[in-house]
Amino acid sequence: MTARISASGLGIKFLFDHERRVVTPAVARLRRRGAEVWGLRDVGVELRGGEGVALLGPSGSGKTTLLRVLGRIYYPDAGSLVIEGRVASLLSVDAGLLTLLTGRENAQLLLVLAGHSRRRVRSELEQVEERSRLGASFDRPVSSYSQGMRARLGFAVADRSDPDILLLDEVHEALDHEFREIVRHRAEEIIAAGGIVVAAGHDHPLLAQICTRAVFLSGGVVQTVGPFEEVQRTYLDQVA
Repeated sequence: MTARISASGLGIKFLFDHERRVVTPAVARLRRRGAEVWGLRDVGVELRGGEGVALLGPSGSGKTTLLRVLGRIYYPDAGSLVIEGRVASLLSVDAGLLTLLTGRENAQLLLVLAGHSRRRVRSELEQVEERSRLGASFDRPVSSYSQGMRARLGFAVADRSDPDILLLDEVHEALDHEFREIVRHRAEEIIAAGGIVVAAGHDHPLLAQICTRAVFLSGGVVQTVGPFEEVQRTYLDQVA
């Protein structure tokens, strides 16, 4: 199956209810109705199978919000979104891990929650253990893991869904060189098979190895979309 992501007029808003002491009528009105902040506004992108796309932009620009919408963690308040293909996402280093459980126990729980049968979970656990390369730490509590080890485990579990679309949010930047290469090679495999990789981060040399196109976001609004190097140059010119 060839993957596809189509977003048109996409918007998502957050409502903040202020608890600070009211000192003016304007603040009083704001407190009564809450403050609306648009995390994304009028976002339109077309992503086709066989490409890696980077999300560039300063912190708070909407990169993570867009990835969470694509990963169906957030639902948009405006616009339309069509996603074709199985989606796997690794949007935080912790990746929903329970620190009191071991790596193996976390992997088993996440695979069950993903809908895998008990028989399949047993076979998948072996592959997660091998892919994560945690060694003896796979049977130790996650509370003893470094950020890089947690990211290894999270990626190994997410990859077991055999995704058509892989979403990465800066977590690959917590990885050591060896595992970065594993992530890069896996991303290339997904793209070569007609899938899509969408990655956000500030490590542009790493993103350039995976992505041929980029989306520059600022203030939740798409500034430009195009070839990676051109979009990167536009972004760096604006923040310089």
